[in-house]
Amino acid sequence: MAMSWLWLGMVAVSVLFGAAHGTLDEVSAAAAEGAQQGVELCLAMAGVLCLWTGVMAVLREAGVLDALRRALRPVLGRLFSAFRSDREVMESLSANVAANLLGLGNAATPMGIRAAQGMARRTPGVASDALCMLVVCNTASIQLLPTTVAAARAAAGCRTPFDILPAVWLASACSVTAGIAAARLLARLWGER
Repeated sequence: MAMSWLWLGMVAVSVLFGAAHGTLDEVSAAAAEGAQQGVELCLAMAGVLCLWTGVMAVLREAGVLDALRRALRPVLGRLFSAFRSDREVMESLSANVAANLLGLGNAATPMGIRAAQGMARRTPGVASDALCMLVVCNTASIQLLPTTVAAARAAAGCRTPFDILPAVWLASACSVTAGIAAARLLARLWGER
């Protein structure tokens, strides 16, 4: 609802300024051009996202995702120690993190929701420390292959859409480290009250 009001406000301000400056024709032309560019970007990204969804399916069939999940279990078990023995939550968590590592946020979302629902069963109506940690890890996820960003760069005409990998790896590692440290610190501070 808030986004609707925000968009309505931006359109109203644009029309008012266009009318005040006598440039309503330019405002309407810019709106039409922006809509056209938005559709072109969506169509260009759809192809690339279909490609990476297919790659994800191949990786799943080849057993790569299962191997990645097994490799992640010890780390996630330590990070989410309260749920170490909950197989359903840990499976959802590891699948979520594996999909995020491969830059497939759309595939990661349902698994993250499933993990959050499993965690929420223990503390109904309250965001537990583990649930907050899940939100932090999802928001600041480490990505080995930033497929969505690469798709946007390719759709915008970039010839080397993956040349951002070192910067993405560094930025995502720093954001996850800072997020986990902040979540742990706040959990300790909050728990002391």
